[in-house]
Amino acid sequence: MSGGLLVAGTTSDAGKSVVTAGICRWLRRRGVSVAPFKAQNMSNNSVVAVGVDGRGGEIGRAQAMQAAACGLAPDVRFNPVLLKPSGDMTSQVVLLGDAVGVASGRDYRAWKPRLAQTVFDTLAALRRDHDVVICEGAGSPAEINLRRHDFVNMGLARQAGLPALVVGDIDRGGIFASFFGTVALLSPADQELICGFLVNKFRGHVDLLRPGLDTLAEVTGRPTLGVLPFAADLWLDGEDSLAYNGLLGRPGPPHGRQWLRVAVIRLPRISNATDAEALAAEPGVRVRMTAEPAEVADADLVVLPGSKATVEDLDWLRRTRLADAVLAHAAAGRPLLGICGGYQMLGERIDDPVESGRGQVPGLGLLPIRVVFDQLKTVRRANGVGFGDIPVSGYEIHHGQVADGDPTLTPLLRYTDGRPEGARHGSVMGTHWHGAFESDGFRRRFLAEAAAQAGRHGFAVAPDTVFGTAREATLDLLADLVEEHVDTGALWRLIESGPTGGLPTLPPGAPDHG
Repeated sequence: MSGGLLVAGTTSDAGKSVVTAGICRWLRRRGVSVAPFKAQNMSNNSVVAVGVDGRGGEIGRAQAMQAAACGLAPDVRFNPVLLKPSGDMTSQVVLLGDAVGVASGRDYRAWKPRLAQTVFDTLAALRRDHDVVICEGAGSPAEINLRRHDFVNMGLARQAGLPALVVGDIDRGGIFASFFGTVALLSPADQELICGFLVNKFRGHVDLLRPGLDTLAEVTGRPTLGVLPFAADLWLDGEDSLAYNGLLGRPGPPHGRQWLRVAVIRLPRISNATDAEALAAEPGVRVRMTAEPAEVADADLVVLPGSKATVEDLDWLRRTRLADAVLAHAAAGRPLLGICGGYQMLGERIDDPVESGRGQVPGLGLLPIRVVFDQLKTVRRANGVGFGDIPVSGYEIHHGQVADGDPTLTPLLRYTDGRPEGARHGSVMGTHWHGAFESDGFRRRFLAEAAAQAGRHGFAVAPDTVFGTAREATLDLLADLVEEHVDTGALWRLIESGPTGGLPTLPPGAPDHG
């Protein structure tokens, strides 16, 4: 068997990533060898995956989550093109895990032929290795201004002969018009590959939708294969910064007498915001993504997360007076944590000829370190210990390197070989490691110490929270939703047999650029 499916969407953030993960886990339950694939992702939430030559490489966080749904380790083939926005008009281009350059929106068109061939070859190789590959589109397939050079949505479906399922988020409103308009704007050849619709995030009884679903089928000639209900627990592993605003997750009641309030500063170019998810999974830990100085002032623990543009985001901290709130928080002896770019901001000086080209700029001066940016990006898995002997694992993705610092500075972590990593200086802490708080013992010890430094002596860390179990429960919930609310028989036929022939063409249709 060499089946496949394209999960497209009416918009960005329609639910393509979670639907893809749910279908992947459903297929795995059936004993199918399945892999995820997203030709091109635009996200600063990335993880380190296995590269084509065994070295570490970057892929989007959502594809790592989908790989887990398939029971697979992250692999750069699952997301061959990753665009990491570094400014309003530019993105770093990561190809099969390696950063290969920076492109503006206009320049990127010249990259597409090379990238498209790599994408097509990579998908073909995956389909040889697995029974089924579930592909996730990007944005909307009806972005007809981009269709001529598309290799992510209908361009991919045409090249690989994939049936496409269109997902729509009913929370946004206008879902029937979005479904109809998505099909109608496509060329006849692209329309032939659109085989059905899937409603996402519905709140209510499905009978209320039935008249609309019936009419949609009449005017498009395509069925709706399922109506997925809204599920509040699906908040882990967001694909981009749109998923991280306000309260993170649904915090369980505290294990002790008090809550621990955590403020994660929502930087404009925030990177790997997913680091905060493990903290938010703990009972009694209230994690809020914020850009408000008042919420920083009110927090027990403040986190400066990663950034794809460290110097520019440090400027933004100062312009918004958030830097003043961070400094006041540290001066009061309350805990402050910097991760990757946030860690670099805490130092005395940053020398950056790479990302910003600004050279030497002053940091916040809260850690006695100096950071120098290297042209060669560090991309690797990391293992070691924290707080003496607690096992920790994570991953590193950064240009900035700690060039020198106070030799008496206490490291926050140590690599397996004993080398120091990160820093602890009073209540101020930092590390380059992403994902460290997914190590349960380290997270518990860190939160216990942070609560003590913040004076939250009534806070108690739950002894039994296992972050990996929480993630697996999320993936199983996604598969449950697919099994219970999707016509899985019709879905299986699409995956196994490909596009349905003889589908009607909707007027007006767009020119065929395929």
